[in-house]
Amino acid sequence: MPQWTPDNWRKLNAKQMPTYPDQQLLQHVEGDLSRLPPLIFAGEARALKRDLTKVAAGQGFLIQGGDCAESFDEFHADTLRDSFRVLMQMAVVLSFSGGMHVVKVGRMAGQFAKPRSSDHEQQGDISLPSYRGDIINHIDFSADARIPDPRRMLRAYHQSATSMNLLRAFAHGGYAGLHRVHQWMQEFVSGSPQGERFSALAHRIDESMRFIKACGIDADNTPVMRETAFYTSHEALLLPYEQALTRQDSISGEWYDCSAHMLWVGDRTRDPDDAHIYFLSGVQNPLGVKCGPSMQRDDLLRILDCLNPTDEAGRITLIVRMGADKVHDYLPNLIEVVKESGRTVVWSCDPMHGNTVKASSGFKTRPFLSILKEVQEFFAIHRAMDTHPGGMHIEMTGKDVTECTGGAQDISDQDLRDRYHTHCDPRLNGTQALELAFMIADGMRPSAKK
Repeated sequence: MPQWTPDNWRKLNAKQMPTYPDQQLLQHVEGDLSRLPPLIFAGEARALKRDLTKVAAGQGFLIQGGDCAESFDEFHADTLRDSFRVLMQMAVVLSFSGGMHVVKVGRMAGQFAKPRSSDHEQQGDISLPSYRGDIINHIDFSADARIPDPRRMLRAYHQSATSMNLLRAFAHGGYAGLHRVHQWMQEFVSGSPQGERFSALAHRIDESMRFIKACGIDADNTPVMRETAFYTSHEALLLPYEQALTRQDSISGEWYDCSAHMLWVGDRTRDPDDAHIYFLSGVQNPLGVKCGPSMQRDDLLRILDCLNPTDEAGRITLIVRMGADKVHDYLPNLIEVVKESGRTVVWSCDPMHGNTVKASSGFKTRPFLSILKEVQEFFAIHRAMDTHPGGMHIEMTGKDVTECTGGAQDISDQDLRDRYHTHCDPRLNGTQALELAFMIADGMRPSAKK
């Protein structure tokens, strides 16, 4: 491996990267990006790492959620607000049930690039380059739309900057106040088709809120009642974009990828000899590693050696994405190798990517019961192996879409065509996401390491 610098990844094999036809324009855009202000600050990334240190010790829980792929055309302040709102509600349910702090991280303000299983998409007799996310090309199936355009990185940056401004305002301007989130949750329970199932937990939370108020603790005298810490994340897939937003911290002298607080490497780009792992090894952000059924013991250890050679707590989150019917076969082996090697990680469950099926209506979907089953299996396996099930990573939206079947709304295969808006993979809607939080709440109990 070459000595680490922000651009030395270019000497290595880089999977899932677009081929830009205009290299001069690409260099010009990279230069422009490198001169723009950072989207996040190194101190914020360090704060997230401290929070994740507690999760790794069994004293917290990570909820990470948002769009499969953000869109230029569908960007709207209300959409961002509604997804933020659902994540806040989920956090309150899980925090109350587990009796622990919940770390809130959005798949927002940068989740524009998507890996693809094939470089080309076939429709009839026509084959075109695959859509790789709005930061690279356009979803329309035409030759011009599918040409990678580096100027899209600038648009992604500016949309991300706007999103960050909104998210900071939501988190610190009173919108995320605990009393407000509690009111939203009461509205959900009263309006849910299966609200009676969740009423007991909602009633207990209501009693706690009344007790807190009776003690004289409110938003006026206690900042934690009106503010929250909220972080952003995305897959570090498009390396020219990530490099251009990498900055050297003036306080510590360390390098941070200032495109998001947390970056993760996907199941298709986590080869320890390749460019994505190399690039992430040199930035000090908290990092995630997607772990699918193909993850081998030796590969996991090599990845941990590359990304976290000093075993810094809070640095690595292993995001397990097996599928409801496979998690029991593959997860115990990974837990075992981490325990045997004495590594410190956060274990998080991605119950979305391994449960994608094609519905009879022709739409790609994810059954709610399969998503729930994988999360429950994830919890049960960790309990049996005396490790901490530290998080959940979901693709969701606050919009009332019909992309995942089942749930309290009982969305059927035929209902999918009603409001199927995703640019890539199917997402839980706001009702399904909050329902999932209520349904796993009983399994949320502290499991601090001795």
